[in-house]
Amino acid sequence: MSNTTQRRGTSAKKEVEKTASTSTMEAPAPKPSTSSAKSTFKVKQDIKPNQILEFETLKKSGAIFLMQQKNVTIVENGKLREIRYCPSEPSIYRDEQSNNSVRKAIMFVEGKLFIRPDQPNLAEYLLKHPDNVSNGGKRFKLVDKSKDKEVSLDKEFELHDAVTLIRTKELDELLSVAVAMGISVDRPVSEIKHDLMVTAKSNPKNFIQAFDNPSVEMKTKILQAQKYQIINMRDNGVYWFDSGKMIVSVPAGKDPVDVFVRYCLTDAASAVVEEIERQLR
Repeated sequence: MSNTTQRRGTSAKKEVEKTASTSTMEAPAPKPSTSSAKSTFKVKQDIKPNQILEFETLKKSGAIFLMQQKNVTIVENGKLREIRYCPSEPSIYRDEQSNNSVRKAIMFVEGKLFIRPDQPNLAEYLLKHPDNVSNGGKRFKLVDKSKDKEVSLDKEFELHDAVTLIRTKELDELLSVAVAMGISVDRPVSEIKHDLMVTAKSNPKNFIQAFDNPSVEMKTKILQAQKYQIINMRDNGVYWFDSGKMIVSVPAGKDPVDVFVRYCLTDAASAVVEEIERQLR
């Protein structure tokens, strides 16, 4: 009887394993997701404007500078109106203030004046004051730190773009710009790139504009032609070196290189440019 029970148990066990195996084979394996859908999650920003306004004088006027309020007028809607800062008055306009209003001295300490949110009349007074730079004045200005940071960021991006050109541009293009900027190219490339880097950092905007610039490319050809005795630069004109024949005259007080660059960019100088290019090959 024990043998029968064992066989039945064994048979039942095999049946379970068979069923499990069949179920496993029949169930499709989950396919890996191939979708590249972007996450819809967005980071929330809670940007609050600066509640405190900062004004500063353009010139240092000692530790304390007192702003006078007597007879300060502005033109508004075609009318001349007097403005005053009176702490107890909600309006800065003299014709809207009470007869008992009292003016208060406005004081810049170390060239700075900070205005709290509970001083809207003082803020309005300074924003509309004729001595404010934004109104054409030359005494003080509103400090816009966000704008200053934006300008600084733009300069950093421009500097990055200028430096990137040194790494990405072909050597011939770099040499062309180097020659036009008065950088010697008769030395190792690393030294040339170093000087280009210095130039790029000193004036990124001009450095970027030098690339793909017909005037810069032409100036490079002319300086190379002068270096290899194809042309001769004199104060009164530009001449062919071999024949001594004048190509173009230079007005008194003008730079021969600049005059010749402008001349070579005209249709009338096409034959001259072709000859210079032929001799430079």
